[in-house]
This record gives sequence, structure tokens and C-alpha cells, in this order.
Amino acid sequence: MPTRTATATWTGTLREGKGHLEGQSGLDMRYAFSSRFADEPGTNPEELLAAAHAGCYSMALNAGLEAAGHKAEYVVTQGHCTVEKLEAGMSISKLRLVTRAKVPGLSNEEFQKFAEDTKTGCIVSRALSAVPMELDATLE
Repeated sequence: MPTRTATATWTGTLREGKGHLEGQSGLDMRYAFSSRFADEPGTNPEELLAAAHAGCYSMALNAGLEAAGHKAEYVVTQGHCTVEKLEAGMSISKLRLVTRAKVPGLSNEEFQKFAEDTKTGCIVSRALSAVPMELDATLE
């Protein structure tokens, strides 16, 4: 398996400085204090973490369903990454996945089992297992 690489560069002070993210795939994004800790436009590490988690989860859920003979028409997942100031300082305090899928012939009970198993089994979920994680899964 290949190693994936990204580079983050920060220049300037914490509040007025600017960050730049580059990845081997062509990722080229800017970020700043205001896009990370306020609601200013721009990306931030937590948004990218939420995207990575959602992307991994959707692929893993689809793969698990397919391996069991269930072909999903789609799996759509939103990742949420909550940052809070805790006793130890700024921390990622919660991850939340909101997924919906259309899988013909699958009962909601079966779907919920696949969804829960994937929550703890996908690669990114396993890497982030120290953070409390919630799942809201809907079969459409």
C-alpha cells in the first residue's frame, strides 16, 4: 500500500498568519486562524479530518454491503468534527457521522448492523478511536 503525503506550511503569528496545505494528489488549500476557530471562509484541519472520516466510512460501508451481496445504489455520509476548549486546552471532543443509503432488499435492522460495524471498523474510525464517536444512519 502506498504512503500518502501532505505538507502544511504556516507563516506569521498564530492569529494573523496564514497556512497552506499541499498534497501529492493536487490538494492546494489555504487556512488561517479565523477559518479554524471562527466562522470565516476557508478550510481547516478539522474540516479535512471530517471529510476523510466521511469518505472512508462511505467506502467501507459500501464494501461491507457488497461483500454480503447487497448492492447499494448510494451511500452519502457527512462527517462532523467538534472542537472545544477543554481543561487540557483546545481538543477534538466529538466526531459524528450522518449517513444515508439506498440499498434495495435490505431491512433497516440489517442496515443498522452494517452501519454500526462500519463505524468501528473503517480505517479512519479505528485511527480516531480515542475520540467519542456518534452515528446517525438512515436507510432510504
